[in-house]
Amino acid sequence: MTDEIDLLKPELYINRELSLLEFNVRVLAQAEIEQIPLLERLNYLCISSSNLDEFYEVRVAGVLQLAAMDPTSVGSDGLTPLEQLTAISEKAHELVANQYRILNDVLIPLLSAENIHFFRRKDWTEAQKNWLEQYFHEELLPILTPVGLDSAHPFPRILNKSLNFIISLTGKDAFGRNSGRAILQAPRALPRIIQLPADLTDGGPYDFVFLSSIIHEFINESFHGMTVKGCYQFRVTRNSDLFVDDDAIDDLLHAVEGELAMRNYGDEVRLEIDANCPEETVEFLRSIFGMNMKRVFLVEGPVNLDRLQAIYSLIERPDLKFIPFKPTLPSVFSKNKNIFEIIKKQDILLHHPFESFAPVIDFLRQAASDPNVLAIKQTLYRTGPDSPIVNALVKAAKEGKEVTVVIELRARFDEQENIDLAERLQDAAVHVVYGVVGYKTHAKMCLILRKEGKKFRNYIHLGTGNYHPKTARLYTDYGLFSCNKELGEDVRRVFVQLTSLGKVIRLNKLLQSPFTLHKSLIEKIERETKNAQQGKPARIIIKVNAVVEEQAIQALFRASQAGVEIKLIIRGICCLRPGVAGVSENIEVRSIIGRFLEHTRVYVFENDGNPEVYAASADLMGRNMFRRVETCFPVENKKLHDRIMHDLDCYLKDDSQAWILQSDGSYKQMKPVGDQPYQAQMVLQEEMAS
Repeated sequence: MTDEIDLLKPELYINRELSLLEFNVRVLAQAEIEQIPLLERLNYLCISSSNLDEFYEVRVAGVLQLAAMDPTSVGSDGLTPLEQLTAISEKAHELVANQYRILNDVLIPLLSAENIHFFRRKDWTEAQKNWLEQYFHEELLPILTPVGLDSAHPFPRILNKSLNFIISLTGKDAFGRNSGRAILQAPRALPRIIQLPADLTDGGPYDFVFLSSIIHEFINESFHGMTVKGCYQFRVTRNSDLFVDDDAIDDLLHAVEGELAMRNYGDEVRLEIDANCPEETVEFLRSIFGMNMKRVFLVEGPVNLDRLQAIYSLIERPDLKFIPFKPTLPSVFSKNKNIFEIIKKQDILLHHPFESFAPVIDFLRQAASDPNVLAIKQTLYRTGPDSPIVNALVKAAKEGKEVTVVIELRARFDEQENIDLAERLQDAAVHVVYGVVGYKTHAKMCLILRKEGKKFRNYIHLGTGNYHPKTARLYTDYGLFSCNKELGEDVRRVFVQLTSLGKVIRLNKLLQSPFTLHKSLIEKIERETKNAQQGKPARIIIKVNAVVEEQAIQALFRASQAGVEIKLIIRGICCLRPGVAGVSENIEVRSIIGRFLEHTRVYVFENDGNPEVYAASADLMGRNMFRRVETCFPVENKKLHDRIMHDLDCYLKDDSQAWILQSDGSYKQMKPVGDQPYQAQMVLQEEMAS
């Protein structure tokens, strides 16, 4: 049967970019769920907006470049770049229209009912208008710099994603000039939402005005003797993907620093304009930025919904937010404070954020002060500012320990933070390397070498997520502590590979990109296929953020054709089309969208009744398999193995936060059958707390 069906047929694949847009549709849908607290619903709206920004900055920018270089090229889905751009435009415009509908027609009225108001100019009282005018003169006017357009003042360079205004004018200035237009760029330091003093409101302390409304109302005072006919906000999104020529650089740090300076001025990829803007002015802006209407968005509200997230911290209304969540600390850590003694007795698996990230921090803190610890090796991809992990590494270096850190400078949008981090570590005498040119170091691993008597022992931590305490409270991830001799030796060898030169090193247990991970996963999928053909137990469960890599998808198709039961739990992109007769009818794809961002990467293979469980830093994407340094580690301890299987079973039972991928590429949210909805994240949270 496999030979009868062409597994390369475009209709078997879903376009990657459209699949990513579908993820944002699912995120936005959370903003309409009544059971979710109101301010959290507003947050979901903002997240969908932020995600769309990045989508245009990186993904659409890439498609545009491909359209310019090779317009006839097609991917596995059969779409040319121009066909992709057309489909993206249609879906993105629908998404943006829904964002503003939800904001204006759903959330703002609901917030108003809770005495949280966003006042439009027409609704200002005289007292409010007077206060806002004074605010404009004292806080805004001194730092605003309108630019009148004429031959001596060409259209200014517009910063990426900045708030700007195009102003229509009549009359002549002091020099007799009148081009009819001016541009104002709002400094990024200005708040986009201004809270009114409590004594100017009747409803309570939570009354707000958009910065754009204040500028609209009083901008005429910047043009003495002239008349402002109109003031309209707009925003430009630019290509923000850094280009670093791996073959032509001598110093990766300096190369990345040079590219960062250009990020704010990359090619224009999207233009957002106030929907009230006259058609003539829209056409003027469109021509200035060389933008066709497929990438122009006319919006009914503030052009950057992401900035509405500031409201969350300004409003002290616990009843409108998620109930505060406190991760649990496994009892093994409360019984014994010496983390090395704990790990020596048993492997330990942490499931964040249900379980605390504190043991990971303690692991490094204790290593920094332990006289028996001789060396620490660590990979860092994203850490966050003022990281306790980094503080521990600095302390360890100052204590005289050998500390080596592999920093990936090209962690998208965290590049500057990582450059600053590298400089801080180097100042503390930490050995800092930047991985391997041409390959992002995305592996999450830490190794601590400890002398115990006359022997040396490697203690390791391997994870599916970054060493970032903040995201560890927001993302689901696994972290494994172990002092297994073979696993520890594998981690040591990978660090040697990253910091020195040499041939591929054979590993005992770890699967590693770009060398063995892809091949091993394909082999394991094919083993399940053969087992199914021979009537043996065969099943595959994969939980990752994305499934894109074509060879793996084809292997999964063949497994499905052989009768293997395949369950894919994919948070974001899935290019595999399920439910196609004769090809993928044995494949179910579900996405869990809940309070926490699902980030764990797990690969499970039935293996004829002896299941293998792997956790990984890698998604099932070409870049993870071939262009990154990744690790995939086995979870062999029976108790920990069973625990991961239980967790996966919870996700597969979810009938409330699960969305099922349909064969047409859309997703359908599951509905609880009875009165008791099953939410995997809530179940896991309650189990950990009990």
